[in-house]
Amino acid sequence: MRPYQLQNGLTALLFLTVVINCLANEMMTPGSDFARLEKKGVAVATFSQEREQSGVVRNVGVNNVVDHKKDSPHWIIHKEKEHRSALRFSGKDVKNNEVRYDPTWESIDSRPIPQWYDEAKIGIFLHWGVFSVPSYGGAWFWYYWKGPNPELSVVDFMKNNYRPGFTYADFAPMFTAEFYNPDQWADIFKASGAKYVVLTTKHHEGFCNWATRYSWNWNSVDVGPKRDLVGELASALRKKGLAFGAYHSLFEFFNPLFLRDQANNFTTQEFVNEKALPELYELVNNYQPDLIWSDGDWMANSSYWNSTKFLAWLYNDSPVKDRIVVNDRWGSDAECKHGGYLSCSDHFNPKTLQKRKFEDATTMDKDFWAYRRNINIEDLNTMEEVTTLIAQVVSCGGNLLINVGPTKEGTIIPVFQERLRQMGQWLSVNGEGIYATKPWTHQNDSVNPNVWYTSTRADNGTVINVYAIVLSWPESSNLTLASPVTTANTTVTMLGYNTPFSWSPLANSGLQIQIPAIPFNQLPCMWAWVFKLTNVAN
Repeated sequence: MRPYQLQNGLTALLFLTVVINCLANEMMTPGSDFARLEKKGVAVATFSQEREQSGVVRNVGVNNVVDHKKDSPHWIIHKEKEHRSALRFSGKDVKNNEVRYDPTWESIDSRPIPQWYDEAKIGIFLHWGVFSVPSYGGAWFWYYWKGPNPELSVVDFMKNNYRPGFTYADFAPMFTAEFYNPDQWADIFKASGAKYVVLTTKHHEGFCNWATRYSWNWNSVDVGPKRDLVGELASALRKKGLAFGAYHSLFEFFNPLFLRDQANNFTTQEFVNEKALPELYELVNNYQPDLIWSDGDWMANSSYWNSTKFLAWLYNDSPVKDRIVVNDRWGSDAECKHGGYLSCSDHFNPKTLQKRKFEDATTMDKDFWAYRRNINIEDLNTMEEVTTLIAQVVSCGGNLLINVGPTKEGTIIPVFQERLRQMGQWLSVNGEGIYATKPWTHQNDSVNPNVWYTSTRADNGTVINVYAIVLSWPESSNLTLASPVTTANTTVTMLGYNTPFSWSPLANSGLQIQIPAIPFNQLPCMWAWVFKLTNVAN
């Protein structure tokens, strides 16, 4: 990062005090992140080439100690112990019919997923940050450039395109977002058919896209856009009736506090207590997200991250306690086991029925999460591939979270807009077979692998309708479905097409649907057709 001259003697004194404390703890070494303090007798912070740090962790002149009465569960728990006695069972507290959760995985895992999330099915993911400036190599660009095993292609990219001595922090002022129009973004996402949108509030580079107390000069208000990107988008989404999700990376590539905890084998929690958790409390209290998408947890277990304590506060006492949804990335011991829904690995598409709610986080640019300037059309998921993902994931009980990367200027490139709007056109016809559906007795047809099933059910679990999502149009005039057990009252229609279809039962189970010649301009959509079956026996 370029030098930032401190404006007055008092600020300089405070800054030097922080640095002296760092020195006392062996934080500053030759070639470290804070390389020197000099410039005509005034304190200056600069970053070395060997390991550039994304920002001063402590906000100079601001009390960075967590306000437990405001931001953390400790004071709340203490107050509860003083003022209530409650019946306890199965790791929960109950008072006035209110369920409360203990900071244990057994208790946290017992909380039901809020209904809105299960019914939503489709979300949009946005990877946006300083990595959007080089727009090469994805969101891990900094690590590929300056990590312990640099990627040669990234090193060469920097050598060929940027001046000697250029640092990652030098990209931040170029993250301008001058064309960022959150209302326009919300229009695009609404048109996509998505029901929720998840924005990277902070990725592994540590740059915060909101006005935070905990990342001095490494956030979107202090440098770059000079705007609260998180708050503006949250407001725009809610005006359109879309839920707002906050992606937050627990760890940061080169944060010295994290690196020191790591060097101590995570027996210390300086980074967690002074940076990661205060950010989460701040995000929840200030922006009240509907969803928290946690990431960057895998190097340490959940006890290091204090995950269960945070989640107990989130579920019991936060301003979003009744609606909030979280994923499972809260520690190396939690992934694909604990938390809210399961996100497991990226592109998680099990293609079999899951016992627990899951989400497939995938990306329109098949291999990269952040926008990149060297993208080619063949790198994108086609609409056939997108509708296939929707069918596979929803039929097995999951949600699809599909990512696009905005540019450093704050635009969503036209090809991404086109794909999102095409997805919305498909969902506007076929949403009845997607939104608020439940897995059926079969997920994939037992004979036709290009058919996936969903269903709607009554409150008592009785199947009302079955939806067969047909990924490729039948080559003959017949469509065979082996899994449904028909009755005399079974009817077959196609969503978006008014005329019912004739059918005949097969010998053991299933049916054969007669497909008439339908003019192309009368087909309800161009990709994946959804047949609705009523009054089936299974």
